[in-house]
Amino acid sequence: MKRSVLALVLMAGSLFGQTVNSSKEATSQPQGSTTPGLGAQSAAESETAVAKPKIDPTKEADIRQFMELAGVSQLALQLMDGMEKNIRPLMVNAFPPGAYREQLIDLFFAKFHQKATPKQILDLAVPVYDKYYSDEDIKGLIKFYQSPLGKKLAATQPKLSAEIQEIGKTWGENAGRDSMTEVLAEHPELAEAIKAAQKPLLPPE
Repeated sequence: MKRSVLALVLMAGSLFGQTVNSSKEATSQPQGSTTPGLGAQSAAESETAVAKPKIDPTKEADIRQFMELAGVSQLALQLMDGMEKNIRPLMVNAFPPGAYREQLIDLFFAKFHQKATPKQILDLAVPVYDKYYSDEDIKGLIKFYQSPLGKKLAATQPKLSAEIQEIGKTWGENAGRDSMTEVLAEHPELAEAIKAAQKPLLPPE
């Protein structure tokens, strides 16, 4: 049980880090650049990490304007909601059945949402954009997102991302099922080993 709880805590921390990474990739992140997840950092540690970089105020304002135009925080929250839907069933299976379980999970996500706010997402992203883009680059991105095409990209990005996620989920499930079917067909001894391992779990006839 202790291991399950620890795994859930680490999973919750990495969830937010993955969300920030995904939102930046969807808004023209340079290839090869990545942002480490928060892992098991506390909120206080995260705020300290955000406060360290010294960014020119004018450039920071430009970065925040760009992220607002590109819909970075909205997209990140959308991705987070999608991951919550996938993680919730895993959390349900990780805890023993009981009336407490749903309440515990609901309270966990309510607390997590208090920490993973749009402002927190933007504060974490600003230093990363400052690292990889010059102020001239950011101004160019602002100009693009103020154009008709840029506005269309920002408006359609959430729907596009959701559709790609759904397509990817279905594709992954099909590819996983087909891969396992093929492996067991090519290695019948493994299929027999699975049956043998399941026998002690089956109720007596």
